[in-house]
Amino acid sequence: MTALVIAEHDNASIKGATLNTVTAAAKCGGEVHVLVAGHNAGAAAAAAAKIAGVAKVIHADGEHLAHGLAENVAAQVLALASAYSHILFPATAAGKNVAPRVAAKLDVGQISDITRVDAADTFERPIYAGNAIAVVQSLDEKKVITVRTTGFDAAAAEGGSAAVETVGATPDSGKSAFVGNEIAKNDRPELTAAKIIVSGGRALGSAEKFKEVITPLADKLGAAIGASRAAVDAGYAPNDLQVGQTGKIVAPQLYVACGISGAIQHLAGMKDSKVIVAINKDPEAPIFSVADYGLEADLFTAIPELVKAL
Repeated sequence: MTALVIAEHDNASIKGATLNTVTAAAKCGGEVHVLVAGHNAGAAAAAAAKIAGVAKVIHADGEHLAHGLAENVAAQVLALASAYSHILFPATAAGKNVAPRVAAKLDVGQISDITRVDAADTFERPIYAGNAIAVVQSLDEKKVITVRTTGFDAAAAEGGSAAVETVGATPDSGKSAFVGNEIAKNDRPELTAAKIIVSGGRALGSAEKFKEVITPLADKLGAAIGASRAAVDAGYAPNDLQVGQTGKIVAPQLYVACGISGAIQHLAGMKDSKVIVAINKDPEAPIFSVADYGLEADLFTAIPELVKAL
């Protein structure tokens, strides 16, 4: 029984979500192999070989694999699938783009967003915005799985010594083509990888106030900035900062919720954080039900005082 992890990378380095997925794969039993499919991605393959617990890295190189197009990556996975009992993807935008295609082509059911491995064929995943946990048993010969990375500790990025095997890239499917991308530049840590996150909600009232109040606190803490869906919908923050069921799922060491009421949609995205601090003037706000520390105060007064104290 061997598991194949589909690495998420930028052709130069391995992204953190891959490390959590390796941990999940190891719990399935047997060896863990990692597929690095990209273009001029030798450095990423070498980095994958150093991940603790990885027995082998498979490196497929082709220009049509450079940007992770679903049709091409799926074809590469399918070319290797016969040797594996479990095929695991991070439950990120990239992983969710490829995994359903692989599952459909293999004619198996996809097991989505797992947070725990109970046995080689039994997994746990959240449903109803995390208010219930479903135990899913798969009778399929091959398991195609997406892993909620916040549910598993990251494997050590150093310490492994896996062999790197180069395989021929499958042909370009010709069904899609990469045109271009526009990447928002940000000096702060990426939300899903940040150890500290400061998030703002609708109570901030405007984009100007959001920046004026949240940014100094995030600067002091060296934190990433997040936002509730209500704040994003109101235009206070860009949608790539949204934390929640329809945004990004995060589990930092410290999560500071400022002026966020705590709707179910938001809680589903951050309640696995190690320490949650809530600042809200409404004592009945649901956010206090999951907070480790709660401050019932006006955020426009409390946060500047907190910044001065830090």
